[in-house]
Amino acid sequence: MTLAAALRARLPEQSWSAVRRLCQSGKITVNGACVLDPAHRLGPDAHVTLQLNRPRPRPEIPGFAIAYEDPHLVIIEKPAGVSSVPFAEKETGTAMDLLRAAWRADGRQATKQALYVVHRLDKETSGLLCFAKTKLAERGLHHIFQNHLATRTYLALAEGEVGPGRIESVLVADRGDGLRGSARADHRGRAPAGRRAVTHVEVIERLPGATLCRVRLETGRTHQIRIHLSERGHPLVGERVYDRDRRRAGAPGIDAERLMLHAERLGFLHPVGATPLDFSTPPPPAFTAVVERLRGRGGRPSRTP
Repeated sequence: MTLAAALRARLPEQSWSAVRRLCQSGKITVNGACVLDPAHRLGPDAHVTLQLNRPRPRPEIPGFAIAYEDPHLVIIEKPAGVSSVPFAEKETGTAMDLLRAAWRADGRQATKQALYVVHRLDKETSGLLCFAKTKLAERGLHHIFQNHLATRTYLALAEGEVGPGRIESVLVADRGDGLRGSARADHRGRAPAGRRAVTHVEVIERLPGATLCRVRLETGRTHQIRIHLSERGHPLVGERVYDRDRRRAGAPGIDAERLMLHAERLGFLHPVGATPLDFSTPPPPAFTAVVERLRGRGGRPSRTP
């Protein structure tokens, strides 16, 4: 017998849909353990308990956590493979959806809480992402990000031996081959209009075939880190878009299931009250596993002084 069938027999006044909702809301335990699946098969000696005051369990979402929240803003740890916001009309499973699901699990009216986008992370990038909850905070955060007043650092694992330094270019939506990239001057020396982008690269550790870097954004343009490092001949490990030139040249790459870019630190003055906020989060296991795999190759890696 399934759990839903057992409950329906015990609660004949309840509809099948109501019984399923009881299961899915975490109100049912079987032999003392919470069971959310209405189709769960019960053993012959199963002890089923209904606890109407039992809190809804928080969904376990690998890589997702709320790092900070107050009445004006919320900062989350976004997993890789999750869009910051919907791009298609009916796209679900975004960072906003994960946040609202966590709120619902805490018994909050998630659909009534406004969320305003103030910056984004690429879908394949993990790490700290901020949303505003009020229009006042949205205006303040837009000012902070548009004027480059936030501290934003990333961990990046890039192919080859990356050199430290400052990278500056003007980024355009199409550099001439259908990809975003740095503007190139024509035969008259004129470059198309674009947006100034500045990236600062610090070398953390040299690994066999790759370099682990800490990258600070002075500006925050779409795909800025990916473009700047790729155009230097060092696409990120796991890159699937801006590694075209390297692949055409037949250069060997390093296998990775994800893009090796992680937003590790986010700091700024609170938009309402100017309190200093500074958060950091370590890279997830899928990121560190690739680094550890490379560390295991060819003996002890060299480190920069």
